[in-house]
Amino acid sequence: MKTLRVLLPALVVGLASCQVAYYAAMEQFGIEKRDLLKKAVAAVRQDQKEAGKEFQDALTQLKALYGFNGGNLEAGYNKFKAEYEDCDAQAKQVSSRIKEMNRVARDLFREWEKEIAEISTPALAADSRMKLSATRQRFEVLSANLHSSEASMAPVLRQFRDQVLYLKHNLNAAAIGSLRTTADGIQADIQSLLGRLDQSVREADAFIGSLR
Repeated sequence: MKTLRVLLPALVVGLASCQVAYYAAMEQFGIEKRDLLKKAVAAVRQDQKEAGKEFQDALTQLKALYGFNGGNLEAGYNKFKAEYEDCDAQAKQVSSRIKEMNRVARDLFREWEKEIAEISTPALAADSRMKLSATRQRFEVLSANLHSSEASMAPVLRQFRDQVLYLKHNLNAAAIGSLRTTADGIQADIQSLLGRLDQSVREADAFIGSLR
């Protein structure tokens, strides 16, 4: 534990140094933090679109399994299980992208504030400060919406996982029949999730447009 306490500060400094080096390298190619933030937001937007598709596909597969009428139960279960795993992986990807986006935004705003302090013309400094404030506010709205849609994935994933585990232990027609009544509830949750994802995508598009 003592060794960990000694190493952690060094690790944090090392990671920060790597990030500084990355930004410096990007600037050599004319890519500023503003550009990196746009790319990060676009990446989150794309991953959320993919997440919506994955969740819809999983629901379609689950409903097909509920409609079992003498086919291969195990094959249907395996397809649904694969769809659930795709949803879980995509949800993790969205979370990772959001963290990256927030980190780039934090670094951009910190740099922006520092550079405002270096502007000697009061009118220019005031205008830049106003633009920073407006951009930060728009980003906070976007980030909140993205986190909301991200959080909405968790309950649906839990329901999918419950279905997978139950069917794993009870893979028979009777078990399938007993689960059919849960389809409507899951479908309602997914429709709510898709609505949140769609809203987040629109917010991301608007924010990217504001940075042009």
